[in-house]
Amino acid sequence: MAWGTPNRERRVLKAGHSSIAVTLPKPWAEAMNLRPGDLVVFDQNDDGTLYLKPAPVPGAVVAAAPFLVTARSFDTPGVLERLVVGAYRVGHDAIEIRTDVPLAPDRVEELLGAARSLLGVSVVSQEPNRIVLQNFIDPSKYGLPQLVQRMKMILVAFLEETEEVLARRQRSRRIATLEDESTKVLALLVRQLFLASRDWSLARRIGSPDPRQLLEWRVVVHSLEELAQLFSVTLRTLNDEVLKLPAGAVDAGALGLPELKAQLKNVVEALMHPSLDGACEVYHETDRIGAEVRSAADRRGRAKVGNLKAVTLLLGRGATCLSVLAEIAIDRAVSTGTETVMVEAA
Repeated sequence: MAWGTPNRERRVLKAGHSSIAVTLPKPWAEAMNLRPGDLVVFDQNDDGTLYLKPAPVPGAVVAAAPFLVTARSFDTPGVLERLVVGAYRVGHDAIEIRTDVPLAPDRVEELLGAARSLLGVSVVSQEPNRIVLQNFIDPSKYGLPQLVQRMKMILVAFLEETEEVLARRQRSRRIATLEDESTKVLALLVRQLFLASRDWSLARRIGSPDPRQLLEWRVVVHSLEELAQLFSVTLRTLNDEVLKLPAGAVDAGALGLPELKAQLKNVVEALMHPSLDGACEVYHETDRIGAEVRSAADRRGRAKVGNLKAVTLLLGRGATCLSVLAEIAIDRAVSTGTETVMVEAA
């Protein structure tokens, strides 16, 4: 339900002999179905702000209705999987699929595959015309910083595997595993952000004490998602090219992989432990590495060695994503307001 924006200022009133009170905006109270005598719950943030919501009705069992998808039949491949992933990412715990015509075996396998690709999801009921998937994850157990650190480890593994492919001149067998892990963690990250945006108490418990930081976290997650896609395509491209490359044509150092890997670790460290001095240093270094990788892409394009120009272009885009994360690291450090940078005069 939507309601009008009330006046943000409220006068503090005297209530009784020694108490004070503030009135609630009428449109909000009506939208929340509040009546005189109802209870409300306050949550206090670290900066002293208060968040208000109606108290649960005593003895009431809150049963979350499943996200229900009904259709006569599902014939288009991929639609069911995307519906399930979307419902999971926006915070639904139960997802029910119903059809008039029994689901074809390949659609059933698609749903089972979707469950396997999501952390904490299992099929709890399976009938010819009905399948129910249930999430069993407690969102308070998965902090945003920990999930970002996990994504960093997966991205580093992508780069290390790329180095190994070049060093051994053998195709990688880990691509599918790394892609599956990154998909699971990213979906859970998005889910956590959606849930936190609706529950400020949860937001504080999972690492975002100020709800305004959730938008910042969303940009971080988007950049990590793009990095995962770029590193995956890079590894797959090299997989197709490595046996065609002349011996000694290129190594990890020539592509800037060691520096990119080290800088990925530094950028995430700056994000998780804001320091203005450290964030500025990381930002400068990320710009330098990005320029070098892009220069390497130009050189590979002129040399025309296999499809290495495409690889270096992908890595250059990865360096650009790191620059976005480095910018956010500066934003986070500035928002703490605890340091001053002294700029030396020219």
